[in-house]
Amino acid sequence: MGDELNKIAIFQKKEVRKVIHKNEWWFVINDIIVALTDSANPAQYLKNIRNRDIELNSLFEPVEKGGVQIEPPLALSFDTPGGKQKLLCWHTEGIFRLVQSIPSPKAEPFKRWLAKVGYERVQEIEDPELAQKRMKALYKAKGYSDGWIEKRVRGIVVRGELTDEWQKRGVQEGREYSILTAEISRAAFGVTPSEYKKLKGLERENLRDHMTDLELIFSMLGEASTTEIAREDDAQGFDQNKDAAIRGGGVAGQGRKQLEKETNKKVISPANFKEETRKLEDNA
Repeated sequence: MGDELNKIAIFQKKEVRKVIHKNEWWFVINDIIVALTDSANPAQYLKNIRNRDIELNSLFEPVEKGGVQIEPPLALSFDTPGGKQKLLCWHTEGIFRLVQSIPSPKAEPFKRWLAKVGYERVQEIEDPELAQKRMKALYKAKGYSDGWIEKRVRGIVVRGELTDEWQKRGVQEGREYSILTAEISRAAFGVTPSEYKKLKGLERENLRDHMTDLELIFSMLGEASTTEIAREDDAQGFDQNKDAAIRGGGVAGQGRKQLEKETNKKVISPANFKEETRKLEDNA
């Protein structure tokens, strides 16, 4: 799955992770609980409300109501500081029901926020350009430059083309995608994504949201080159696509090294967007 389908929404300055599943948003339940309650142990909070709300608890198992199947929460895959993890998620209808069991003054504004997020997804299915416009507006509001935003959006498209190619060529989503991505990064930058995040002092944040312009450019080059090599070689299965990933990342790696030689500057930067923003605020 491309990273354009895994996003972080913001409700009253709290992050709520969400993912597209069956053409609709599914939200991480623990993030919802934290956003509404500030609970330090959302898993225990969920267990407590399930114990006292028997009807809600029953919805965590497949049931029939009026002949219509109500889908229970599902464990869906997300990037986390520890790598890919399955997190318990629920669709908009399920989250609405969950919120009914959470006594919180934030419940009503959250419902309005949730309805808006769900409606925006329907609009994006009908007009995919809206998704890009909203993404650009979100980055702009965070303080990113127009030039950086254009590179980030283009990088998402390049990544999507690569993962589509992997899917067609028999690479398994999840662990195999992560391994191939790490191979591209190692060949392009000399570090894996997890090592890269440590260098930048990141934890749960998306690495690419904290890359410089040049880092984004070489990331795109590595992934676009991998796509082209896989197509040219008609790579099939994990092993052949791993070879294409190493070679594709190597194309970007050669370019990076040449640029570093010409400029006597490293492309890889320990800077992250949070720190850069803080510096600007301190100097304002």
